[in-house]
Amino acid sequence: MCNACKVNVADQDTATEQFAAELLDTLNRATLGLGLAIGHRTGLFDSMAAMNCWASSEEIAAASACNERYVREWLGAMVTGGVVAFDSEATTYFLPPHHAALLTRSAGSNNFARTFQFLAVMAEVETSIVDCFREGGGVPYERFTRFHEVMAEDSDGNVVEGLFTKILPMVDGLAERLEEGIDVMDIGCGSGHAMIALAKRFPNSRFVGRDLCEKPILAARRQADAEGLTNITFEVADVSERMGSDGYDLITAFDVIHDQRDPAAVLEVVQDALRPGGTFLMQDLQASSKLANNIDHALCPFLYMISTMHCMTVSLAQNGMGLGSVWGEELAVQMLGDAGFRDVTVQRLEHDIQNNWYVSMSG
Repeated sequence: MCNACKVNVADQDTATEQFAAELLDTLNRATLGLGLAIGHRTGLFDSMAAMNCWASSEEIAAASACNERYVREWLGAMVTGGVVAFDSEATTYFLPPHHAALLTRSAGSNNFARTFQFLAVMAEVETSIVDCFREGGGVPYERFTRFHEVMAEDSDGNVVEGLFTKILPMVDGLAERLEEGIDVMDIGCGSGHAMIALAKRFPNSRFVGRDLCEKPILAARRQADAEGLTNITFEVADVSERMGSDGYDLITAFDVIHDQRDPAAVLEVVQDALRPGGTFLMQDLQASSKLANNIDHALCPFLYMISTMHCMTVSLAQNGMGLGSVWGEELAVQMLGDAGFRDVTVQRLEHDIQNNWYVSMSG
């Protein structure tokens, strides 16, 4: 064997070892992510942050109303994963404040633990997705038992939390018009948290939320009724269908267009439903339409996989185009223009690191 070949083999062995280490780290981090989601759902992170002191597994379990044996095993993962500090002599645990700032409900839009719930949402349909790889087709919305619940929580952070201070100010005079009274439609509204918040703040305006899935619509209706709101309604409807003859002054779509069976048709329906001078406000994932531009994107492995395992497949399940969540800014702007929108602007908000915000006017 020549010397050059020996060098290449050595380099290959080193590269293989490095990749093996990366895979091992990925395995650890992926399973740690499930633990972070459990810490969120059980309230363990919230309890530990509220305690703000070193505590035993028994004390942490009692504060969280959880089974101690499960809590102790979970703490083992959190300690070895670098999330929770451990005093081996006292056998006590502590959630550092700078970690709590990213893992608790009080962190608001900075709560990463909430986002890790999407791992289980994807894993739930893994076998069905494998079948789709071989046979084509898609996995319908109803197979995702927790998607709308998790999405509603996510929306609370990146939409509802900044709705009045960051999102509405993107459109000049919009808050004032809402105060006076306008007609608003939210397509793909899910559990309706954003529309309910708007309806409470602006009683002179009229709001409609529309979604294809009945379960979140029923939840939205229950919440609106509990709030005593009379200026909002929720409909189970295909958002690609016409939205009535009276028209709307504002239509919103929060992280929903890329999931549709025919996104271009939905955008055309939105354009037709807007009154002259009306505004379309669209939130969608921040990425490029070109894979090469996304290689260094901090979130793109996650975005491509959640597209594979939810966004793209729910569209394909309806015999749709399967646009996918990483359709990208370039294609989004083009499709808005093709649908007849004018004055399209793309904005990014500090509290919402994963999305673009598109503001368009009716043509």
